[in-house]
Amino acid sequence: MFGVDTEEDLRLLDAKLKQLRLDYEQYFLGSRPREPQLLRGEVQKMISYYANVGIKNTGLRFKFNTLQARLYSLRRQWDAVLRKIEDGTYERHLFKADLHARERRGGAAKPREPERAGQPDLFEQFLEARRACGQDVSGIDRPTLDALVEKQREAVRERYGCKDVRFRVVVEEGRVKVKATPVA
Repeated sequence: MFGVDTEEDLRLLDAKLKQLRLDYEQYFLGSRPREPQLLRGEVQKMISYYANVGIKNTGLRFKFNTLQARLYSLRRQWDAVLRKIEDGTYERHLFKADLHARERRGGAAKPREPERAGQPDLFEQFLEARRACGQDVSGIDRPTLDALVEKQREAVRERYGCKDVRFRVVVEEGRVKVKATPVA
């Protein structure tokens, strides 16, 4: 029930808005199976309530207006991404679809290659992911990436005491990264 303690309600609204933003990021990355519509409805209900009730305290009114503006901005962004997903033009999905298509073409039962032999593929995946995300690829060369990967490989081996390290290219929040995974 809203309206008993405006300050507490606005604190709750802020927390729910932050959680909603995280949930949408997870949904767009594919970690979450469904859009967080229930939480979005709760946040919208709180915004609608306080938009129709006069908040007399200037500080609380300012906080509410800030939260409302943030929701509207995020909502525009989420709706644009949802439209891109529906149209099949969402960049992250296109990148993943391309990677899956390449895996299918290459065959599912590939023999495992030695750790060094996988590096050319990593470099090509890194460049392609940067292009797909609209990032500049000039100034990126294979020796530099190989040196960074080798430095990271040694650091991960030392930290986790593992024999091998597997690397993969991921896109997080629109940025292309190379992630390391220790292998026992």
